[in-house]
Amino acid sequence: MAGGKRHKKKRGGKHRAGKRIAAGRRLIVPLAAVLILVIAGIALAVFLGRHTVRTVQVDGNTRYTDDEITDMVVNSLLTRNTLYLSHYYRDRSVTDVPFIERMDVTVTAPDAIRINVYEKALAGYIEYLGQYMYFDREGIIVEASRERFEGVPQVLGLDFGYVVLYERLPVENEAVFNLVLGITKQLEKYALSADRIFFDANYRTYLYFGAVEAELGDSSYIDEKLEQLVHILPDLEGKHGILRMKDYTPQSRGITFEERAQ
Repeated sequence: MAGGKRHKKKRGGKHRAGKRIAAGRRLIVPLAAVLILVIAGIALAVFLGRHTVRTVQVDGNTRYTDDEITDMVVNSLLTRNTLYLSHYYRDRSVTDVPFIERMDVTVTAPDAIRINVYEKALAGYIEYLGQYMYFDREGIIVEASRERFEGVPQVLGLDFGYVVLYERLPVENEAVFNLVLGITKQLEKYALSADRIFFDANYRTYLYFGAVEAELGDSSYIDEKLEQLVHILPDLEGKHGILRMKDYTPQSRGITFEERAQ
């Protein structure tokens, strides 16, 4: 009986030791796994941090600020990652932005991108039903907005009965749209900003710069007339009147100013 008890105790001791060893092994495994996860997490954070957008170069924008363009592209956790942007914009562009044809996104460094903005070529705008309807060189209404953009003149004198977005303005002489764009481009070239462009029934052109009305006449020598405005308008600042340029030619230079009482 006594020997049996000693034998029983001996077996019991081995069993408890085995439990302690097994428990120790089970404790080591979770610690190793946690350490691996921590190291992997640090490595991933370093990797993602290296590919986080920190520098943005914006080219070609005039109607939006650089910050506004950046916010259209980099606007979430995913889009702050250059690896994601490189893959997402590999074969596509940003579209459906008012006044923008498209925006291309290029990753130039692990933490830098370049956004090339291609704006719609706006010739002018008309007011219709409380909105500004912007049209391109072909007279197609490309945008409708309640916001007026600087540098795009209002066009008056065009006769049309209706306006449909993404369709051409129904005017009798469609060549007027190319004339409007030509005037707009020349004004931009010479850093001039006309408030309005008016066409009479015979498509003679009148430009308005504040209180000064510039009567350009027909389209002959139109570029030369606009170039002359660069030198004339500074002398007319603060004055009211009509600048008559309809008879101007490079040879005669017939330009007069009729001042009006304020």
